[in-house]
Amino acid sequence: MTASSALPRVLLSRGALERASRALVAPGAIVDLRHDGFGHGAAEVAGVLADAGITDVIVDPEHVAVVSSRPGLRVHTAGAADVEPAALFGIPDADGSRTSEPVMSLQGHVLSTKPLRAGEAVSYGYTHRAVDDTRIALVTGGYAQGIPRVLGNRVRVQIGERMLPVVGRIAMDVCVVDLEGGDAEDGTPVVYFGGVGGARDALAHWASVSGLTALEMAVVIGRHGQGEWVA
Repeated sequence: MTASSALPRVLLSRGALERASRALVAPGAIVDLRHDGFGHGAAEVAGVLADAGITDVIVDPEHVAVVSSRPGLRVHTAGAADVEPAALFGIPDADGSRTSEPVMSLQGHVLSTKPLRAGEAVSYGYTHRAVDDTRIALVTGGYAQGIPRVLGNRVRVQIGERMLPVVGRIAMDVCVVDLEGGDAEDGTPVVYFGGVGGARDALAHWASVSGLTALEMAVVIGRHGQGEWVA
């Protein structure tokens, strides 16, 4: 299936998960893959863990059959895990600290840009009005993909090397970013969180703004987004 150009991608790093599993999971330890692998995809994560020598996982009942097909795995539906899911997947704590590198990254792209003059407003309800002349970008990614609406006017995303503010309300499939005097070509990647740049630990700030935990948001975004495994 071809991914829609109007939707962001949930990029999942196989290498990051492999490194975390080898560093954090002792022989015979049980790994928690409930909530569809906490948004990372229970079946796909189980395959990576099995390749790394992990032997025991906990999953939701609906994922038992597909995960059991992975050679060498013992599958449980109850019990306690020996590794915190946030640590395994590199999800930051409220203070931004992590045990390992992020496995998940949410990446959209610029659909279009246009000038915004001082005094003009953007998005529903006009909750943001430009103080100075600037240029804004319409970016893929909205509440239908699990980005909390409350983040509008309160968080930044990464475009190139810059961290730039999301302005106005989050819409269903898009949001608006103030380019703050710069510009961006159509198709330019936009990183919401994860990766290796300034947005790496943005989920920690999202948690402080939204009242949700970073792990809860990863679950929702993973379930609503288009997952794509990368190296």
